[in-house]
Amino acid sequence: MTDTPLVVAPNLKRRLSGVTATVVRLIPVQARMIAIAATGPGLPAEVPHIPLSRAATLPRDRWRVWHARRNTEMALGLILRRVLGRKYRLLFTSAAQRRHTGFTRWLIRQQDALVATSPQAASYLERPATVILHGVDTQVFQPAPDRAALRAGLGLDPDVVLVGCFGRIRAQKGVDLLVQAGLDLLPDRPRVQIIFTGRITADNRAFADDLQARIAAAGLSDRIRFLGELPWDQLVRHYQALDLFAAPARWEGFGLTPLEAAACAVPTVAARVGAYETLIRDGQTGSLVPRDDAPALTAALARWLDDDAGRAAAGRAARAHVAQNHAIEGEARALVQVYRDLLDQP
Repeated sequence: MTDTPLVVAPNLKRRLSGVTATVVRLIPVQARMIAIAATGPGLPAEVPHIPLSRAATLPRDRWRVWHARRNTEMALGLILRRVLGRKYRLLFTSAAQRRHTGFTRWLIRQQDALVATSPQAASYLERPATVILHGVDTQVFQPAPDRAALRAGLGLDPDVVLVGCFGRIRAQKGVDLLVQAGLDLLPDRPRVQIIFTGRITADNRAFADDLQARIAAAGLSDRIRFLGELPWDQLVRHYQALDLFAAPARWEGFGLTPLEAAACAVPTVAARVGAYETLIRDGQTGSLVPRDDAPALTAALARWLDDDAGRAAAGRAARAHVAQNHAIEGEARALVQVYRDLLDQP
């Protein structure tokens, strides 16, 4: 932890989200390269952190970087610089692959530099951006030394073929597509189970209730399970417990979950959205299917579920691919270079 960081990374959302997960996993790595601290609520103790009040009152003796990842954080950076006179260079990272609202476009125009998490996201920014793909901490996300023992500790059956889908329970994530695939596939595959983790918000409660009613009507409630939102360390352990990951999202900004699964030697069946085409080698580390295509998703899942040896080989290939091409240290170094370029400006 540092009280005088050169870089401040705000996280203004208390609940776990993709952006929060990025801050939690990335900043401890970056802290080995540059004086950086997060600020905001709900961050684990191991993340270098300063209170928001401190971030708003850092000395004006030099320029620092304010690295925002949300609209609220861009807006706060502007307030700190223009209203409170703090010497912050403003940096925004965008993962969105859609046209931004007018307010967001205005905020983006006020930034000193931009980062995009994929070439697709960069194309929507209407300004030059440095493309830096997300990475994953291969020391945190790694295969379990004894998966059977791990599963026993988590209350999971050690003898099944376990499929996971992690993220908030909503239509955007294609949860209903995977449930339908499970309803089609599991009656003839007694070894297979599917688990979902993630929060169910009030506006998605009816969606989740309908899915669970369909599962119950099929007599599969003990084999297609919703585990709810898990603490970070428990989420990592559930990745390690899997045989196969599914990411059937209808749209995605970047989509980190297949990387986290791959680092645990788990292959992924994913839709062609977000950065998945960059992260997954179709047929080698998993499969890619068209967006919103339930039959294609079902067929791809069946292929891997019915081939134990091929699934294990794909998991090993996925781990090697992540270690070589998507380790978090590369992402951290690239971002630190952006910080240094901003700090070196006159």
